[in-house]
Amino acid sequence: MKLDHLGIAVKSLDAGLRFYRDALGLSAEHVEDVAAEKVRVAMLPLGDTRVELLQATSDDSAIAKFVGSRGEGLHHIAVKVPDLTAAIARLKESGARLINDQPGIGAGGHRYVFVHPKSAGGVLLELVEDE
Repeated sequence: MKLDHLGIAVKSLDAGLRFYRDALGLSAEHVEDVAAEKVRVAMLPLGDTRVELLQATSDDSAIAKFVGSRGEGLHHIAVKVPDLTAAIARLKESGARLINDQPGIGAGGHRYVFVHPKSAGGVLLELVEDE
């Protein structure tokens, strides 16, 4: 396993991109809408990992609810796993609580699941399948 990305919820993708570009010198390698999650996503390479900026595209999206209750900030940590199906089975066997039992398709077409913060030390953990 290895760190895939850090997900950061922002009110404005444009403002977030300006900060990461102007203050840190990073630039988006990929921007897309993920309709199933109701978000617009920008991926910014950072060494061997990436920063994922997430802006809600609907008031009823998880990101809109997060920003509304907690404000902008770190939303999740994503870890790349070689076999997502096996990882899900191990998590279920261990009693971990998953937010989505079946893998979803996220930015860049990657398969993923989220592990509930109550099972991951208070952190929303995303498992992304390595391609």
